[in-house]
Amino acid sequence: MAPISTPQTPFGRVLTAMVTPFTADGALDLDGAQRLAAHLVDAGNDGLIVNGTTGESPTTSDTEKDQLVRAVLEAVGDRAHVVAGIGTNDTRHSVELARTAERTGAHGLLAVTPYYNKPPQEGLLRHFTAIADSTGLPVMLYDIPGRSGVPIDTETLVRLADHPRIVANKDAKGDLGRASWAIAESGLAWYSGDDMLNLPLLSVGAVGFVSVVGHVVSPDLRALIEAHLSGDVQKATEIHQKLLPVFTGMFRTQGVITTKAALTLQGLPAGPLRLPLVELSAQETAQLKIDLAAGGVQL
Repeated sequence: MAPISTPQTPFGRVLTAMVTPFTADGALDLDGAQRLAAHLVDAGNDGLIVNGTTGESPTTSDTEKDQLVRAVLEAVGDRAHVVAGIGTNDTRHSVELARTAERTGAHGLLAVTPYYNKPPQEGLLRHFTAIADSTGLPVMLYDIPGRSGVPIDTETLVRLADHPRIVANKDAKGDLGRASWAIAESGLAWYSGDDMLNLPLLSVGAVGFVSVVGHVVSPDLRALIEAHLSGDVQKATEIHQKLLPVFTGMFRTQGVITTKAALTLQGLPAGPLRLPLVELSAQETAQLKIDLAAGGVQL
C-alpha cells in the first residue's frame, strides 16, 4: 500500500534526495541503498527522491536506475513516497524513463528542467507536458536554473499547473519573491529545494522540503516543519538557526561529495563517487566535521 498523500502534500512533507550507494569497486550497492532508505524513513522522511542529481543520475545507467527504484520500493515503499528522478535534456529519453518508473511501481516522478541545451519557455512547456502525458503518475517539476541554465518562468508554471498530473514544484531558484508569486498563481504544491531557504519558503506557502541535508538531520527538519505548522514561529526559527552550520558545511563543495563523506563518517552506506565527482580532501573532511558538530550532528 502506498503512503498517504493529499492534494496539498502529494509527496509528503519531508523528503531526502537520496545518494546512490556504490560498492568499493564502483558498482551499484542495492543492499546499501535499501539500508540507507530504511534509515532515512526511520529518521523522519515520508518521501525519498531516487535517481536525482544527488543520486549521481548523470553517471548511472538506465538499468541501474530501474534496479535502484525497485530496491528502494521493496525496502520502504509501503511507508514512504518513492519518487523517481527521470529528467534529462532529451524529452524522448525522459518519457522512456518515466514509463519504466511507472511500470516498476514508483509513486511519482521528478522532472528537472532540461539542462545545457537552454530551451525557450515553449520548449519547457512541451517537454514537461510530454512527460506528464506519458504516464499516470503525479509529477514534481524541478526548477534549478543555476544548473540547468534556464528558469521555469512563473507564467510557464501556471500553464503547467493546468495539467492534472503536474502537481508540485521543487524550487531551487533562490528567489523568494518569484516563489511567492508562483505559489499564489499556480496552486502547485511547493517544495523547498534549497536547504538554507527551507524555513523562508514555508513562510510564503511551501508545504515541505526536498532536502540534501536530510541525510544527516532529518529529525530536525521534521521538527522544524511541525513547529511551523503548529504556529510556533520561535521554535521553528531556533531549529533553522541551529542548522545553519550544517546548511553551510554541506554545500562548501558539491553536495553529493559532502553527503557521502558525512554518511561514511556516520557508518552509513555511501561508498565512493563516480567521476567526475571526487572525494573530499583531508582538510575538507576536517572542516565538514567541524560544521556538522556545530549543528549538533553526531559522528
